[in-house]
Amino acid sequence: MAAIGIYLGTEYSCVGVWHDGRVDIIPNDQGNRTTPSCVAFTPDRELIGEAAENQADRNPTNTIFDMNRLIGRCFSDPTVQSDRKLWPFNVIEGAGDKPKIVVQYKGEEKQFFPEELSSMILTKMKEIAENFLNCSVRHAVVTVPANFNDSQRHATKIAGEIAGLDVMCIMDEPAAAAVAYGFKLDYAFGLNVLVFDLSISTFNVSVVEHNKGGFMVKATAGDMHLGGKDFDNRLLNYFLDEIKRKHKKDISDNPRSIRRLRSACEQAKKTLSSDVATTVKVACLYEGTDFSSNMISRARFDEINMDLFERCMGLLTKCLEDARMEKTKIDRVLLVGGNTQIPMVQKMLRDLFDGYKLCKSIDLNSVVAYGAVLQSERLKNCTPQMVALIGNSLRILQVKVN
Repeated sequence: MAAIGIYLGTEYSCVGVWHDGRVDIIPNDQGNRTTPSCVAFTPDRELIGEAAENQADRNPTNTIFDMNRLIGRCFSDPTVQSDRKLWPFNVIEGAGDKPKIVVQYKGEEKQFFPEELSSMILTKMKEIAENFLNCSVRHAVVTVPANFNDSQRHATKIAGEIAGLDVMCIMDEPAAAAVAYGFKLDYAFGLNVLVFDLSISTFNVSVVEHNKGGFMVKATAGDMHLGGKDFDNRLLNYFLDEIKRKHKKDISDNPRSIRRLRSACEQAKKTLSSDVATTVKVACLYEGTDFSSNMISRARFDEINMDLFERCMGLLTKCLEDARMEKTKIDRVLLVGGNTQIPMVQKMLRDLFDGYKLCKSIDLNSVVAYGAVLQSERLKNCTPQMVALIGNSLRILQVKVN
């Protein structure tokens, strides 16, 4: 039987399978190995992934994202109440204090629970795998953030069931990353690893111990509102100030111009990971005027983002303290998420730990899915009783130390 591993992320998701003796992370119909975790509703159809994300500016109230911030939570949860002020879509209170998302679809008002929307992303992942394998897929391992509680894990499992999946295991993201790198590095028992996950809009750091029971998440810390978008926004504000100085124009209230400039800033951030300087150019940015920036250096980028880098390191220190572990006891630092490619992030980690400890041999955007695939391959031939036993033992092991 076929079994797949799915990274169900806040910003994007991806799926993989064990195929021809190796892990294959499967590209979607756009040729991308990651798919935005985004669902949209238009007057005539439902859109998922890139198609949903690409029309978000034109249809903000009916384009839904951040399902991981809602799934398994109560409407009255302070985190939900804080986040809903930032979302362009409407979140209301449903029965039993459950949040519901309200959209207009085919001329009618529709209401969805978060797990129903997450199931649409999982259905997309399932379809991507089935198209690749040319057969039906039912069994899956799905990953979740390490700080998900039982209610959030259960809701994620329900989302999988709605999508037609038998979710063999709900697996912590840092444990999946450790399994992925462990497969490559052949870890010995007793090693301690630190998983440093800096994604598009979230940051998480976890201390994981490899013992005979598997990978145990000993402590985790993070910030659900700290990630690559924050670095992009710092660059965006930097260039908005430059436009004001050079051209006496304030374009901050022009959504189209802001979107195009932010995209250029994201590309500049990526370029500065390999080059020491770059420029930002946007044709017809506003009022038919082209924009070409002054050269911005990697040093300047580091300067305007230093407080954000330091926040990451502060959370790392807290995680070590919660795990009651000295930094000298960490044997490996596993990098996860595309924004860990930022040179300053890696420099700060090398300064804190010995440089040789940094592990980045697997694609940083798909490493969690890679580990989920390995776990799915391990479980697919087990009896239901054995799957339940392994799943329960994993859940018991993955306990945060307070």
